[in-house]
Amino acid sequence: MKRRPLRVVLASAERQLQTAGGIFSPDGVDKGTAILLGQAPPPAETGNLLDIGCGWGPVALTLALRSPGATVYAVDVNERSVELTGDNARTLGLSNVRASTPDAVDPGLRFNTIWSNPPIRVGKAELHSILLMWLPRLAEGGTAYLVVQKNLGSDSLQRWLAAELAEQFPALGLKVSRDSTTKAFRILKVARPAAG
Repeated sequence: MKRRPLRVVLASAERQLQTAGGIFSPDGVDKGTAILLGQAPPPAETGNLLDIGCGWGPVALTLALRSPGATVYAVDVNERSVELTGDNARTLGLSNVRASTPDAVDPGLRFNTIWSNPPIRVGKAELHSILLMWLPRLAEGGTAYLVVQKNLGSDSLQRWLAAELAEQFPALGLKVSRDSTTKAFRILKVARPAAG
């Protein structure tokens, strides 16, 4: 894998990282991710946090920088992305990042915060199976924030998610809503009620 330097601002400071071809948005923070990082409410300070589709790591690294007391799981099916995120975390001295493929994450883990710019372009069936794999793993009181382009079907995805999660996982009480709209993007929120 041929690497090259990448200078970006994450968590309000400039960072010197590495990137490579063959991954999502190799040249910097894409628009959707920038909106998610700028607009999502602060992540949980402790517990387990999750970035679905980590690429070179902008979301996972930001979560880890903002919540040093939490463990951040960064998952991607692309081994190159997993390797880059892990190395970029080490470069920043972040020992709380666990980068891996999805199947390496303990299925018993529950997540207090999930942030994702989900891989819409993998196709509807694949996207749906990814979201149904991870969103039901929100901890009690946990929230997920997903950034989706309007013209790539954010509204239909919101409706589908609300119906599907209610039908398949009724006991979890997951609520799907639109958190915000910025330019061509919407941030969708999935919340699991707290216990009691």
